[in-house]
Amino acid sequence: MFTADGKPSDDDPRENGPTLGDERTTLVEALRCARLTLEMKCSGLDAEDMARRSVEPSTMSLLGLVRHLAEGERATFRVMMAGQDVPRLFTSETDRDGDFDGAVPDPQVLREAWDAWRAEVDFAERFVAEAPSLDTTGDDPLNLHGSGGGSMSLREVLVGMIWEYGRHMGHVDLLRERIDGRIGQ
Repeated sequence: MFTADGKPSDDDPRENGPTLGDERTTLVEALRCARLTLEMKCSGLDAEDMARRSVEPSTMSLLGLVRHLAEGERATFRVMMAGQDVPRLFTSETDRDGDFDGAVPDPQVLREAWDAWRAEVDFAERFVAEAPSLDTTGDDPLNLHGSGGGSMSLREVLVGMIWEYGRHMGHVDLLRERIDGRIGQ
């Protein structure tokens, strides 16, 4: 949310969510707010703005971050937690930075990135809602998610995704400010 003073506003959709909830409610709400922050920070930008790189030699851009987070949602919830055998969205064994490298200023690329991200978030939200408990586990044999090479609980996954979004929101803030000077919560 962009405000003149950088403080929350009454119409911020991240405010007034569930409070004093149990563990699942708290984790789900924190992740919902992190995802919503990404959308809000990218609002009103066209493909050229979204693909604008931060500083040389970095390939980081808002579009690249949307693609990166879509890839992360997919790898975490579809592959690790649900056990689906699905291809990567934007990266490959030979192009590990495809999420950023392929973030070019093309309206179709932008649409595809947001569509992919929303589809992965929708899947993740359904998976979490249908999981019998936070103790539901997924297998991470290659330690791609910080498991040490074993199982991870849904609880750990939710905390990890909150951390991943939080880590990137600082990047998002700086990228957005560079594009048009906008800052906010």
